[in-house]
Amino acid sequence: MDHKERKFRQLPNKEDRLRLFGSVKPGHKTKPSNKEDMADLQNTQADFLFKLDEVGITNVKHPILINSELLPNQQSSVGSFTFSSTVDQYNKGTNMSRFTEQLHDFYERNLLSFDLNNLKIFTKELAQRLKTKDAKLEIKAPWFFERKGPSSGLAGLNYADIKVSISYLAPDQFNIIVGLKGSVTTLCPCSKEISEYSAHNQRGEVKMEIELRDDFDESKLDWKAFLLEAAESNASARLHPVLKRPDEKMVTEQAFENPRFVEDMVRLVAADLYESDDVVAFQVRCQNHESIHLHDAIASISFDKRAIQ
Repeated sequence: MDHKERKFRQLPNKEDRLRLFGSVKPGHKTKPSNKEDMADLQNTQADFLFKLDEVGITNVKHPILINSELLPNQQSSVGSFTFSSTVDQYNKGTNMSRFTEQLHDFYERNLLSFDLNNLKIFTKELAQRLKTKDAKLEIKAPWFFERKGPSSGLAGLNYADIKVSISYLAPDQFNIIVGLKGSVTTLCPCSKEISEYSAHNQRGEVKMEIELRDDFDESKLDWKAFLLEAAESNASARLHPVLKRPDEKMVTEQAFENPRFVEDMVRLVAADLYESDDVVAFQVRCQNHESIHLHDAIASISFDKRAIQ
C-alpha cells in the first residue's frame, strides 16, 4: 500500500484519553491552601517516648564542584547527599524541606563544593535553619583525575569514589571524616613463589576512611590526592586508562616486582596513614576480585591514635 493511501486511526482527543485512563475532575476542597492555616504535625510537641539519633533525607542527587591539586584542578561532579539531625523526645519530627532549601541556597551562593571549610559552614547553617543544636552532612561522588601512561605519556581520566561526612554540634564543634575508594592491581605473592613462570593478578579495591584533626588545613594537603597515593603507591601497580605496548610492559613488570597479598595492602596503606599528623583515626579495607578463584579476598584494619596517647 502506498504511503499516501494509508488510513490512520483517529484517536480521541487528549481530554478524552486521560478520562479513559482514569483521570477525573478535581473534587470539592475543604482543607486550607495557605501555609499559615495548615496543621504542622512535624512540629507537634508531646512526650514521644524516645530521642531519635538521626532524622533526615538521603539519596539526594545534586551537582557539586571538586577542587584538586591533580588535573583537572576543578570539575563538576554529581554528589549523592544525606542530611540529618537528632530529634529529641519531646518533638515529633523535623521539617524535611529545610534540608533541600539549604542545599539550593548554598548552590546559588556558589559555595557548594567538596572544600571542607565550605561544608562546615553548610552544616552549621543547616542546624540553624532546622533550629537544632546539631546537624550532619554526608556526600559521595566520583572524582576524576588525569593519569598518563608510564612510557608513552598518553593521558586519560581515571576515577575514584570520594566521601565527606561532617557532624556539627553547637556552638562550634565539628567532626570530619573523609574517605576514598579506588582500584589498583595486585599480584599474588604465593602464585609468583610456586609457579615456574608467570603469576596471577587481580583488581584490588581499596577503601579508606580517615578522621582529620580539628585544625586540619586543606590548603596544605589535598586529602583526596593523599588517600589516592596511599592506595596506589602500596599496590603492585596502578591502573591506567590508556596503555600502549611499552606502557603495558612496564606496568606488568612492575606488578611482578611488587607482589601483594590483600593482607599486605591494608598494612602498607595503614602505615602511610599512621605516619600522617593530620590523621586522628583510620579504617582501611581491601577487597581483591580474584582472577583464578571463585571468591574475593578481603582484609581490613581500624586504628585510633587517641587510644595510644
